[in-house]
Amino acid sequence: MSLTKQYLKSKPVCKVTFRLPAEAAKEASNVHIVGEFNDWNIYAIPLQKLRDGTFKVTVELEPNHEYQFRYLIDDSTWENDWEADKYVPSPFGNSDNSVVVV
Repeated sequence: MSLTKQYLKSKPVCKVTFRLPAEAAKEASNVHIVGEFNDWNIYAIPLQKLRDGTFKVTVELEPNHEYQFRYLIDDSTWENDWEADKYVPSPFGNSDNSVVVV
């Protein structure tokens, strides 16, 4: 599973763990998650590369929102989350953005 959600009882946030599988990031040296939750800043949230080649990061998001996002691989290739909650057309052309609903 590439998106896991943990709602905290102690504060109004949801910890969302994003995973990009090794098959999607073959031989990538870096991956960043870019989306509405970080003002589409391509360097704000790097993912950690695991031993099996998967990249992952956990981000705290405000519940009751939908956030569009994509992965940026090696500063050049955009990839969607293969198991996003839904997809919406990108305003920048002929592709979709992934959406996480929290």
